[in-house]
Amino acid sequence: MKHFFLLMIMMTVALCGFAQPAADRLAQVKDADFQSYNIVTVFDSTSVMMEESGLSHVYNHKLWKILTDEGARDFNQVKMDYDPQSAYVEIREVVVYHQDGTREVVDRPVFDYPAPAHMIYWGARQKMVSLGRLEVGDAVEVQTYKKGFTYALLQGGEDPDAKYIPPMRGHFYDIVPFWSQEPVMEKVYQVNVLASKNLRYAVYNGQLEQSQQVADGERILYTFVKKHIFPIKTPRYTLASNDIETKLLLSTAQDWEAKSRWFYGVNEDYGSFVPTEEVKAKVSSLLKKAKTENDSISILTHWVADNMRYSGISMGEGEGFTLHKCEMNYTDRCGVCKDKAGMLISMLRAAGFEAFAAMTMAGERIDDIPADQFNHCVTVVKRRNGNYQLLDPTWVPGVRELWSSAEQQQNYLMGLPQGATLGKTPVSKPENHYLKMIANTKVKKDGTLSGTVTITAEGQSDRTVRYLFSGRKSEWRDNVEAQMRSLYPNIKLRSVKYSDEETYLEHPVTITYKFDIPHYATVSDREVIVTPLLARGIYKFAMRELYYDTSLEKRDYPFSDRCSRQVILYETLSLPAGYTSAKMPKQRHLDGQYISFDGGYKFENNKFVFRENIRLGKRIYEASDWPAYRTVVENQKFFQDTPLIVVKPTL
Repeated sequence: MKHFFLLMIMMTVALCGFAQPAADRLAQVKDADFQSYNIVTVFDSTSVMMEESGLSHVYNHKLWKILTDEGARDFNQVKMDYDPQSAYVEIREVVVYHQDGTREVVDRPVFDYPAPAHMIYWGARQKMVSLGRLEVGDAVEVQTYKKGFTYALLQGGEDPDAKYIPPMRGHFYDIVPFWSQEPVMEKVYQVNVLASKNLRYAVYNGQLEQSQQVADGERILYTFVKKHIFPIKTPRYTLASNDIETKLLLSTAQDWEAKSRWFYGVNEDYGSFVPTEEVKAKVSSLLKKAKTENDSISILTHWVADNMRYSGISMGEGEGFTLHKCEMNYTDRCGVCKDKAGMLISMLRAAGFEAFAAMTMAGERIDDIPADQFNHCVTVVKRRNGNYQLLDPTWVPGVRELWSSAEQQQNYLMGLPQGATLGKTPVSKPENHYLKMIANTKVKKDGTLSGTVTITAEGQSDRTVRYLFSGRKSEWRDNVEAQMRSLYPNIKLRSVKYSDEETYLEHPVTITYKFDIPHYATVSDREVIVTPLLARGIYKFAMRELYYDTSLEKRDYPFSDRCSRQVILYETLSLPAGYTSAKMPKQRHLDGQYISFDGGYKFENNKFVFRENIRLGKRIYEASDWPAYRTVVENQKFFQDTPLIVVKPTL
């Protein structure tokens, strides 16, 4: 108790650094510096005290000023999100400084209620205080307290604070964004830890003012400061803010290998992956027709993917880093990523494989400091050749892959008994994700375009096209027809056929239309003006590149695509007899290591052939890749907007 009291005194001393009166800080705000913003954060100060056990006490002190009517309308409450299984929070004081100089201590009830949830229902809660009506020029000061961490794990013992101690007992980590959606005049982050904990930290994507101060000979106070933080404006598909804006990572964990061994051990000790007799029998039944190692892995991965519903229902102990036990997962047939990964691990082990859990971060980069930069759990299996293979039953329902290539160029950490370093998934070749459209069309004298078009796809492009079959089976045909009718409401579909969705693992998706589109082309006695069907952008939803804003001549930050892919368009076009002299749009060509385009027209066998071959070879691109990527999109749009003109030769 004496030691704990000393810690609290030191925390009070640390907080004194933030003690400049709010009125004085508000006097320093020049509204003219923030004319395009609704609110400004005058200061945002966080001070953390870490105990020997790893339990952290987090004190936050924040001051905002309202700049516009819109800001006054939207800033009407103070909220704190928390998980009661692993964190305790208090809204300690809320003060409103009115523009007329009066100071109001908000004395309204603090509401504590279930937080809004979707798909994951783990009992998260919110605390909220209503502020009432604010006016332009008002300011809001809030002081909060939190102890605990983000993820819940099995905890034991009689200590009432035990459930707030982090999963790796005795360790501390934090991920601190020094960026904001509104301007921040000053942000301060302090952490007070025992010197023996050997805190590691690093600043990414920018710089911070830093200092260290030895306290009481046993502890070190680390301070990080950044002033004049402004939001950056980024175009669509820019990488996550944590990947491009300033952030601070801190951890007392030794390295990733230690984290890997811990993650392995905590689940083995709990018995997460012990297959039951019922599961063993199910695995034996599923693998009766398996002939190869890959057959077995594929059958089990897709069984879990397709037969376990994604729905996170709180089941008490076992949330967070601990994966639920096999018996529970098999009985309930629902859960989140870690439950699906755990079910697959159990089934693979029942089949005689060595299988383990792994953690990754979907949508963001994992940097070198071993903080808990994870939001997704997957499976890893050791092949007979000794190599490890990643499997993701969460992301591959209805997908002809074992690991979603939408997760390429993504960091991961395997939980292995010997430990593992941080890994990164490789780029998947664009040919593995082709979208191919082949058409044979004919323009009639009345301008009707008649013909056949077949769409087929593989990999992640296959997954995108199969989105048409994600609803009720009774709606599938309407969804398929709508892809043509949305562009050509007057189309007459003579035939629509598509592959059997129930057997998606046996063949790539295939959709074939036979059609007539009245008044498609302009036909006169002298000329025909027509744009090939495939140049017009049918199935645009499967070509994400067409959604990028090409008015941007350059990008300042890296950007992402959904997946690498190849787009192949090939159409043979017949015209009425006598039209032979063509004004064809010029060929377009671009050849790069990851990005290429080859497209244009040619005339052969009395028919016009239109073709495009596009290769987009990565998921994550550097800003320097944008000119080439932009050129590909502009080339596609060029052929979409530039018709083929064919005339009758004059005698």
